Amino acid sequence: MTGQSLSDRFPTFTEALPDMSSLPTLPDKLTRRERERLMRRQEILQAARAVFAEKGYTNATLDEVAQRAEFGKGTLYNYFEGGKEEILFAIFEEIYTDLGRLIDETFALEKAAGRAFRAVFHDFVVAFMDYFLERRELFMILVKEAYRMVFSDDRERAAYFQGQSHRMVEALVPTLEHAIARGEIRPLAPHAVAHMILGNINGLQMHVALQGGQEICEGGVPYSSEAAADFLTTMLCDGLLAHPEPYLAPQPSA
Repeated sequence: MTGQSLSDRFPTFTEALPDMSSLPTLPDKLTRRERERLMRRQEILQAARAVFAEKGYTNATLDEVAQRAEFGKGTLYNYFEGGKEEILFAIFEEIYTDLGRLIDETFALEKAAGRAFRAVFHDFVVAFMDYFLERRELFMILVKEAYRMVFSDDRERAAYFQGQSHRMVEALVPTLEHAIARGEIRPLAPHAVAHMILGNINGLQMHVALQGGQEICEGGVPYSSEAAADFLTTMLCDGLLAHPEPYLAPQPSA
């Protein structure tokens, strides 16, 4: 990737595309050819997600993706010139876009109006974990590949994932600022809190994936999105101490 940015090398991976989660809602202004191209692109990504989840990214081949999508291998290169790696990044982009939308929709001020932050946060964790469970095998592969790239010597790939992390944090910060302004949560640094929240959710996802759905807390409570949300909401909103000490807000330095 020397001398080329991700968008230069993979022009389709960063292009703005309509939401393909519901094909009938594609914009009417697109021509029939454009609509068919977008649908075919999505079919390739859907096939790749399935093959990656079954085989792992490293072991999966473009031939298997093409066979699953019922296209010739050359067709894949017509849509993803960078081959398997460009497809992988396109899937990353879809996941991050979905999660950003999930944050926006869950914490939309008009939707959250009149509701306690705790209740809205609980709903967010449920939605986040539901999304994860529907794609658990794929998520584990993506996490593995993301870590591999983040800790590689390729600064551009590392910068991509740092940028996506920043994207998720920035989507969450306005809600935290609003809750602070209303006095619902402590006046801590919103960006740091957003990082902490997302990090804890990711940690819970890893726990669920590695433990295979075993109980998440003492008492034999089996895993579910609701149980995960109860656990994380209690831990983050109430803390770990059985008898919490009074919170003292930081005082400005003299």
